[in-house]
Amino acid sequence: MSDLFWLSDAQMARLEPYFPKSHGKPRVDDRRVLSGSIFTNRNGLRWRDAPAAYGPHKTLYNRWKRWSDKGIFAKMMAGLVAEHGEKNTVMIDTTYLKGHRTASSLGVKKGGRGRLIGRTKGGMNTKLHAICDSQGHPLNLFVTAGQVSDYIGVRALCDSLPNVDWLLGDRGYDADWFREALKDKGIRACIPGRKQRKTPVKYDKRRYKRRNRNEIMFGRLKDWRRVATRYDRCLKVFLSAIALAAIVIYWL
Repeated sequence: MSDLFWLSDAQMARLEPYFPKSHGKPRVDDRRVLSGSIFTNRNGLRWRDAPAAYGPHKTLYNRWKRWSDKGIFAKMMAGLVAEHGEKNTVMIDTTYLKGHRTASSLGVKKGGRGRLIGRTKGGMNTKLHAICDSQGHPLNLFVTAGQVSDYIGVRALCDSLPNVDWLLGDRGYDADWFREALKDKGIRACIPGRKQRKTPVKYDKRRYKRRNRNEIMFGRLKDWRRVATRYDRCLKVFLSAIALAAIVIYWL
């Protein structure tokens, strides 16, 4: 039992406001089921391989799938992130998450958004876009297919940028429209210019070095095996795994 993960009373108290209300028959122990979901996701297990201490694997999976479809884990992260209070600096970056064979079927239901798995030089991948605070804690996460450019992700995340003084990003975000959008928000860009620019772009090299915290954040998220390797076909379920990892690592 000592090797198993269990949420503490303090952690449960922070998460309980985001639990959906129980209708009809009361739910089984929330701590046990949620702790089992965390253990299974972190270790990349099949649901049927979850330790017996967490209860029936069907109960774990059904709760996980139902709450993922309802966006409960995304709401948890959004609620906890709202307390961040960052006023100085945010960072933006992307990373690739390898698509496993079980997730790489590109067939989708009519009218769906797709699996958001794309073919890249490294194989089938999903791209994770993230905005972090000055300490490297994720504030907002967004996924696209692996071959989609960084511009698509930054367009989706631009409106949700907090009111800060600086934004750090690599050369992939060097675009005139993005610099203008940041200027309109009163945010100063610390982004190196692309090499093909005729006029070099000045940026704060000392401040730019702090961007390694973003890379550290991605590394910690990828310690969770169901994040580093995408086994799930369903996009909502995969996003829930990423959100849950971010919650446990950074916001509890």
